[in-house]
Amino acid sequence: MTSSATAEALPRYSIANTYADPSAASFRFRARRFAHLKPLIEEVIAERGCCRIADIGGTEYYWNIFGAYVEERPIEITLMNLKAPPVRSSKFHSIVADATDLSMFGDRDFDLVHSNSVIEHVGNWDRMSRMAHHVRRLAPVYFVQTPNFWFPYEPHFRFPCFHWLPEQVRAELLMRFNLGFGGRRKSYDAAMRGVQSAALLSARQMRELFPDAKLVTERTFGLPKSFMAIRRPAR
Repeated sequence: MTSSATAEALPRYSIANTYADPSAASFRFRARRFAHLKPLIEEVIAERGCCRIADIGGTEYYWNIFGAYVEERPIEITLMNLKAPPVRSSKFHSIVADATDLSMFGDRDFDLVHSNSVIEHVGNWDRMSRMAHHVRRLAPVYFVQTPNFWFPYEPHFRFPCFHWLPEQVRAELLMRFNLGFGGRRKSYDAAMRGVQSAALLSARQMRELFPDAKLVTERTFGLPKSFMAIRRPAR
């Protein structure tokens, strides 16, 4: 295989690279969301003296977007993923955990639950409901973000209106083109798995999953791009 063919087969985008590139739109949106997350952390620290965060589906490089904030404050972050990536900072703990079954933790074992663009990846509505149940019980405060189904640009495959097309059409597109973070799929099975790896949510669905949260809308060009379900500390 030639080097050009190898390059063509690789995904055009890397999630880690978009997190590290300040000029990337993904970086800027996540940095802006911190304006909603930071006050939650500060309120917990003010009340408890520290903040224990459960980050469902989180990564250390995601938090690096916020500079030295984590290192300079009494914060401890437990990263929960299906595979536990290594971490560098002692502020982080990386564990193997399924977002839909966090029964190894008790109610209020954490001060804050954080999850950014994860719930749309866990599977069908039943699995989303199970994840939401654990989010709501693990901590008194939570911040859950997800892209909006009705926004005309699909963020995972980086293609306009991709998520509004029938699954069969999306699978064919994934086999023909190098779209998004997963790259061009080599088989129909891989393409279908890619198609079903993300199910975007509407505002109504988010309100149903998180009825005790305030739903904050993130907009771009005046259009609702994503939603943040935020439950603040009890007064």
